[in-house]
Amino acid sequence: MTRWVVDASVAVKWCFPVPAENLGAEARELLLSYRRRDVQFLVPDLFWPELANALWKAVWRQKIDGDLAEKTFAKIEDLEIPTVSSLGFVPRALQIALRHGRTVYDSLYVALALEAQAELITADERLANALAARFPVKWLGAY
Repeated sequence: MTRWVVDASVAVKWCFPVPAENLGAEARELLLSYRRRDVQFLVPDLFWPELANALWKAVWRQKIDGDLAEKTFAKIEDLEIPTVSSLGFVPRALQIALRHGRTVYDSLYVALALEAQAELITADERLANALAARFPVKWLGAY
């Protein structure tokens, strides 16, 4: 069974209508695979504040209202995605960030994927392009 470390850029695609979101259809297909138990998901604890921040930003930009943001977050929370404390991965994430010019936040997902022997899936094409040759990183558009 395929195991994916999912970053918040993918989860954001689950929150908004498919026509409004680039790669929305691919993100929803990945989510359906998870619901069917065809794949496993894993996220660092950083995932949750990043997702909440993206929803806050959508409210601030008046794309959705606060009530919908809260309901959407709760629906994703209800997926019960296994979550790992990021504390143990910060040193490796910092090392990846320093060597490859990425943020520690992005590198934390990569470090978790390495530790869990999983693949990181991201909607961030620049991240995937920068790291896929050296790390188990896949762009959602290639899913």
